[in-house]
Amino acid sequence: MLVSLIMLVVSFWNRNQFTEPMRLLEDIHQEPIQMPVQQAPFDVTVNERTYRIEPLFDYELFGVVVSYQHHDGDSMLHAAWNDHLNMLDLCVVWDQSATTPYLNNLDFWNGQFTCFVETRDQQAWDSFNMNQLSNNHLISADPFIRDQVSKVRIGDQVRIRGWLSRYQYPGGGVRGTSTSRTDSGNGACETIYVNDFQIVSTMKNGWRTLMWLSLVMLITTLVIHFRTPFTVMDNKT
Repeated sequence: MLVSLIMLVVSFWNRNQFTEPMRLLEDIHQEPIQMPVQQAPFDVTVNERTYRIEPLFDYELFGVVVSYQHHDGDSMLHAAWNDHLNMLDLCVVWDQSATTPYLNNLDFWNGQFTCFVETRDQQAWDSFNMNQLSNNHLISADPFIRDQVSKVRIGDQVRIRGWLSRYQYPGGGVRGTSTSRTDSGNGACETIYVNDFQIVSTMKNGWRTLMWLSLVMLITTLVIHFRTPFTVMDNKT
């Protein structure tokens, strides 16, 4: 039982290690495609709140998921802003930043609105192109798309199609979008009204396989343990 528990803890801790080398789809090597769009502003409703969407550019992105943050419209700043539309922040990399052999030497994580990357490995940093990383505020009122987005995991290769957009919260607040891949800092994230979201390929690594195997072993061991009759030893002399 102890062995399976240790295996489960270790494999869970390492479950998001990227496979080496990464098996990437050809589309991951292309830059995001951004084109002007003639689409009038429109309204959508989520959780009985209505939002005004202003599409700016047609947008298509292929990327490898390195970090993400699910959002709850009833907590933190999303609650303060009545923002139930922003379902997920998704941090992805592509091309050189996805193919670097030092990807596991880089640490990625999401704050509430920002994706961060850091490393103590200078060689890993030199191999990484920050212009091929983007943090994407994904918005949609479509229940199917919202469900698909909720399934995303680290290492997934995804395809996102939609509109780079501004949107207005109930009460008048406006959230904008970046329209450049070379900016940084506040306002550098892309806000995408998602029309199509696909998990094209999922990452399968040994740690995830071991995690599920050790979980099955642990559950099986516990079941056997609690079903085995308890024997009282009488040691009278």
